[in-house]
Amino acid sequence: MESFDYILPSSLLSPFVKHYWALRTDNLYASERITPIGCVQLVFHRGDHMYDHTHKVRQSRYFIGGQLQRFFDIQSEGKTDMLVVLFQPHGAKAFFNMPMSEFHNRNISIEDLGDKSLLQLADRIQNIPDNHMAVKLIEDFLVSRLKDSDLYNLNRIAKTMNAVNSCHQPDIKSLANIACLSHKQFGRIFTEYVGTTPKEFTRIIRFQRAIFTLQNNLEKDQAELALDCGFYDQAHMIKEFKTFSGYTPNEYLAVCLPYSDYFS
Repeated sequence: MESFDYILPSSLLSPFVKHYWALRTDNLYASERITPIGCVQLVFHRGDHMYDHTHKVRQSRYFIGGQLQRFFDIQSEGKTDMLVVLFQPHGAKAFFNMPMSEFHNRNISIEDLGDKSLLQLADRIQNIPDNHMAVKLIEDFLVSRLKDSDLYNLNRIAKTMNAVNSCHQPDIKSLANIACLSHKQFGRIFTEYVGTTPKEFTRIIRFQRAIFTLQNNLEKDQAELALDCGFYDQAHMIKEFKTFSGYTPNEYLAVCLPYSDYFS
């Protein structure tokens, strides 16, 4: 048996949270390849643990997952019951008083963060099977944190996200101008709030754009796909697909249906 819930955030939190999703499945030892999606995630495992085959570690029960540079493979160790907060690319910084760059390529356990109120939230969610009730608790927690946030730089970075989302290959200097920051200041603040450098982030979003395009048109010519999504050429697109997914575009389509967590 398998169930999946997709829950949108409240209007107050939508500038910071993309959505919540929850997955329950009885499939033992199911495996999945995780690719960079351009967003920080807050993950609650209410079922059995997941094992990270790439890094040879068991995932913590509750953790914050940072921006990724490469793919990795996970496998369930039993029944899966996950609830995940998918933040906007810059959104997590509104709720956690630390640079998002500290989570880069890492899953950091809530216990290791020493965040008592977040750990209390996780313990409460563990015993609430109803996903919508659990999300209500999460939203109450996030709203309480939002009151203490400095939104000045968040608003600067939010404006640059609009340009990244609408332009296939944005120039970093142009993004800095949109944020009204020098190139050096922009790089520092962007990395602190988003969790990765502007250059690496735009690479990830270009990859996600290609997946989203294939999601809507499986028959898309790949040379045309590369051009439309801002790659230099088809060879460049293939190289980036290998980096972020471990597959060429053709191999990717052979093993799974394309789905962009970022643009969908």
